[in-house]
Amino acid sequence: MQDWTIPRTRPLAVLTVDLGPAQAHGATPRGNRKIVPVTGGRVAGRISGKVLPFGGDWALTRADGVLELDVRLTVETDDGALIHVTYDGMRHGSDEDLAALARGEDVPPERLYFRILPRFETSAPDWLWLNRVLCVGLGERLKTGPRYHLHEIL
Repeated sequence: MQDWTIPRTRPLAVLTVDLGPAQAHGATPRGNRKIVPVTGGRVAGRISGKVLPFGGDWALTRADGVLELDVRLTVETDDGALIHVTYDGMRHGSDEDLAALARGEDVPPERLYFRILPRFETSAPDWLWLNRVLCVGLGERLKTGPRYHLHEIL
């Protein structure tokens, strides 16, 4: 019998998000704020479809260099359902790797701590099960935006 106290997961999907130019708000009392538009993307796996434009990431870089994510977007599934997706998360790494990312260079994903906690909201009958799912996502940074490997927590 498996120990129920050890988390188990199951692959859900790969979410790739395309981003537009950031609105740099500068140093605020909470950190360096930027708002980044979500311009599109794709999701493939047990959920398949496209990321619709008109989402965003209300990102904050803290004084300790950690990037906090606060993302809202909409997925339109291949069967036409709309799924509202929100996720919080964080990304951090060595000063050298973060500087390379800032210059637009590739950094191997295993050298970054890049994790998200997505939640789903929908009224589409075939997708109601997503309203009751908790997930974790492991991220990597591509030139056009992030790609997340989403896993349902069982």
